[in-house]
Amino acid sequence: MANFYSKEELQQMGFKFIGGGVNVLISRKASIYGIENISIGNDVRIDDFCIVSGNITIGNYVHIAASVLLFGGNSGIVIEDFAGISSRSAIYADSDDYTGLALTNPTVPDQFRKVEGGRVTLGKHVLIGSGSTILPGVTIKEGTSVGSMSLINKDLESWGIYLGIPCRRVRERSKNILKLEQQLKHDLYK
Repeated sequence: MANFYSKEELQQMGFKFIGGGVNVLISRKASIYGIENISIGNDVRIDDFCIVSGNITIGNYVHIAASVLLFGGNSGIVIEDFAGISSRSAIYADSDDYTGLALTNPTVPDQFRKVEGGRVTLGKHVLIGSGSTILPGVTIKEGTSVGSMSLINKDLESWGIYLGIPCRRVRERSKNILKLEQQLKHDLYK
């Protein structure tokens, strides 16, 4: 467990909220910026080489795989319970204007930039496939699964399987995981 911060270390790091640190595993190789704006529930794992930055809320039973980039900025990212983000995926809640009407990048003073964005929400039981990109203002509703290498540039409806650039719904996703969630809760509270 030396590769992950201890419960005691997590409690002292200055998170906005950390749910008792119960089964929270954050790699020592993850980069965390704006820690005072980050809330983390229980049973969360953040793997090596992730960047977690800005206003971010992570629920319970969430896995963020290696090399995931979470840029919450001011708009924020919310990741609800039982969600998972596969390796090399990126989520952007804020973005520079690329039309040429303003300068771009964080080294430029704010008065010369035009940053736009919107909260990104991953609902309960959402899965994001490896190498996917989620753009600002997107809500992915409960139970949705997104295939690898997808571009998510608009809201996605519940319980669908989506894929592509930009992604499109290709079929329904089973709701059997809801039964498994209830069984897990039942087993935990016996």
